[in-house]
Amino acid sequence: MTAPGEILHTGAADYPGLDEWRRLPLSQQPAWHSHPEFESSVAELSANPPLVFAGEVDKLKRRLARVAQGEAFLLQGGDCAESFDGATADKISARVKTLLQMAVVLTYGASLPVVKMGRMAGQFAKPRSSDEETRDGVTLPSFRGEIVNGFDFTRESREPDPRRMVKAYNTSASTLNLVRAFTEGGFADLRAVQQWNKGFMENPAHARYEQIAGEIDRAVRFMEACGVEFEGLKRTEFYAAHEALLLDYERALTRIDSRTGEPYITSGHFLWAGERTRDLDGAHIDYLSRVHNPIGVKLGPKTTPEEALALIDKLDPHREPGRLTFITRMGAANIREKLPPLVEAVRDSGAQVVWVTDPMHGNTITAKNGYKTRRFDDVMDEVRGFFEVHRALGTYPGGLHVEMTGDDVAECLGGSDVIDESAFDGRYESLVDPRLNHKQSLEMAFLVAEALSRR
Repeated sequence: MTAPGEILHTGAADYPGLDEWRRLPLSQQPAWHSHPEFESSVAELSANPPLVFAGEVDKLKRRLARVAQGEAFLLQGGDCAESFDGATADKISARVKTLLQMAVVLTYGASLPVVKMGRMAGQFAKPRSSDEETRDGVTLPSFRGEIVNGFDFTRESREPDPRRMVKAYNTSASTLNLVRAFTEGGFADLRAVQQWNKGFMENPAHARYEQIAGEIDRAVRFMEACGVEFEGLKRTEFYAAHEALLLDYERALTRIDSRTGEPYITSGHFLWAGERTRDLDGAHIDYLSRVHNPIGVKLGPKTTPEEALALIDKLDPHREPGRLTFITRMGAANIREKLPPLVEAVRDSGAQVVWVTDPMHGNTITAKNGYKTRRFDDVMDEVRGFFEVHRALGTYPGGLHVEMTGDDVAECLGGSDVIDESAFDGRYESLVDPRLNHKQSLEMAFLVAEALSRR
């Protein structure tokens, strides 16, 4: 018998409309349907247990409804593109620890609950501007993330391999298992808030964090002395999110909820459509419109108010708070000009979406030494612009979406402990886009907390 809130492993095969996407324009997909292992890989994924469950997904939607109503804040963070080799206990714990530290800064500074969500356990695919890459006269398929092909520039590595979807599933399962152990088993206990900072070099952001941690520690000790016990201090909710890019993978991991008979994508709690796949008449938006997960859509500087409203009609026709999140990626130079018309149109329509800023993707540049990078000052300026726009329009700036790591990498220029181009050769680790390191992530959390506290 299926327990309440559990999802049946089968039954999605004939659900009405779920395969309509196959007849629509479909972009950013690898050419692997003729691969001899494609059918068996999809069949294995379709038979595997879900990675997340409908009850968890519904709980997240309720949490996001509070964000939409201005009663909480959403923090999304993690790798640009996960790698199979990067799914180690040390790297996962450092990433989770950094997100927990950021959440503590936001919660304490803004007196708001923080919904914590990792770009984790599924962020293995990346969109590309071209299907092919040419080096020294040799043309090969572009690297599309380790769920599709390898990073090494060889014909064997770059050949799309559907068996990688199975490896991505297994890696995601082990990642989620570890994250659940961390967040439910004492790792996230607020009584250990000062220990989360151990092992990191000191900088101004860490000094400020230590001060907050000390104040929290004293408050918790006071409550314990008074005999107060709060379960919420001992564990935390943590949700998994990724871009719904490979529809072969998402379709194979769609299950039917035994309580409602409705379809849920079970590869993650929250899925989003990117700037390259949000075509209103395309396959990605159609598929996301048919599942019951909370959904995000990336909006770039060319997005029109009409497009934003049409996306609401398609993805959130019942105007359900928590269902739809708009993740804006405008660039620091555009945010104050391009965002207001979109926010005004959505506000005036009466729809309750969650507004989140992605200050990373609109600020990518190429350094003089050839590395793809971002200036930390530009990233911070886009965050400031996001809050300024919402403050001026009387709307709620609901969240932050960043590419970050818990490691001491050097990929984005600037910060209190200044990163310059000379550090890239030894400490640049990302396979695709540059990420904030641990210190830069904390600095950003303090900026956002200050902006929220002025609201």
